[in-house]
Amino acid sequence: MSLRTNMKAVAVAGITVALSLSAATSAHAAKRVKWKMQNAWGATVPHLGTSAIRFVNNVKTITENKFQIKNFEPGALVPALECFDAVSKGSIESCWTTPGFHAGKHPAVSFFTAVPFGPGVGEYLAWKWFGGGQQLREKLYNKHGMTALDSFCIGPETSGWFKEPVNELAELKGFKMRFFGLGAKVMTKLGVSTQLLAGADIYPALEKGVIDATEFSMPTMDINYGFYQIAKNNYFPGWHQQTSCAELLMNKAKYDELSDNFKAVLQVALNDAIIHTYAETEAKNPDAMQEMQKKHGVKVQRWRDDQLAEFETAWNAVVEEESAKDAYFKEVADNFYAFRKNYAIWGDAQRMKSTYLK
Repeated sequence: MSLRTNMKAVAVAGITVALSLSAATSAHAAKRVKWKMQNAWGATVPHLGTSAIRFVNNVKTITENKFQIKNFEPGALVPALECFDAVSKGSIESCWTTPGFHAGKHPAVSFFTAVPFGPGVGEYLAWKWFGGGQQLREKLYNKHGMTALDSFCIGPETSGWFKEPVNELAELKGFKMRFFGLGAKVMTKLGVSTQLLAGADIYPALEKGVIDATEFSMPTMDINYGFYQIAKNNYFPGWHQQTSCAELLMNKAKYDELSDNFKAVLQVALNDAIIHTYAETEAKNPDAMQEMQKKHGVKVQRWRDDQLAEFETAWNAVVEEESAKDAYFKEVADNFYAFRKNYAIWGDAQRMKSTYLK
């Protein structure tokens, strides 16, 4: 190597080191940021609440305490179901919540949480991140001065807790039932009177007879809330929520003020929460189901195929009716189903049945 070439290499190395030191110094000198985050679930609620604690701790650790997000229990700042207005107004910087809790304002936002007879987590996130779903959510949220990123995803849920077995869906007519998201519109179409309650409010309502039945989530969480003490019949599959994803709802002005470094930290910490929480639910629910049955006497029931077909028919009717009266709902639904139709080219080609576990 010539002297000239060697000197050039040393110079380049020196510049590289200088830039690295500059970046490190810049990160170290980053402005400290403190946010309040209202959690829609208690910090000890498996998956939903615990994922929030994992998230804020990761952000704190990665930024060496420069970016601190304080988690607040449900109702500490605003009621669990009222984050939309609080974040929009800038009363709080963020909420660990779900788009489905805002359905009273805009029914179509529930598409960003879970869709009846919807896809698995891979296809669902493919639509949200690469198929236009995120852009459609931002189109609405930005109008209200907000932005959002997916915060965690969980696997399939159960579809309800009932005091007595349901032999035919016609028996549901007149029921008062806690139900979430777009699935609630299906139940309403079948004659059920639905209402949305926060997790902590469900058991008292069930106990006092304010509601006759409820759905909430999955065995690991439903055990925690004690529904089995009143209703022993737990129905599967969770046709209304095969995959559910929540969100970090943020005031857009506050988010825009963040440095690019801190925005990247949020994304990385949220991506961790998504995969960690989903894998955790899949790992822990088999044992939780066994506990429900063996320890608490829960009867695991399954809807018949003809009953599932009836639920799906009602859902298809809901999509048509809501699309006819709400342009934004139609835009989201059309985009979602166009993506699913195209995805089927790949998805259907990969389907196979395994005989190993039989």
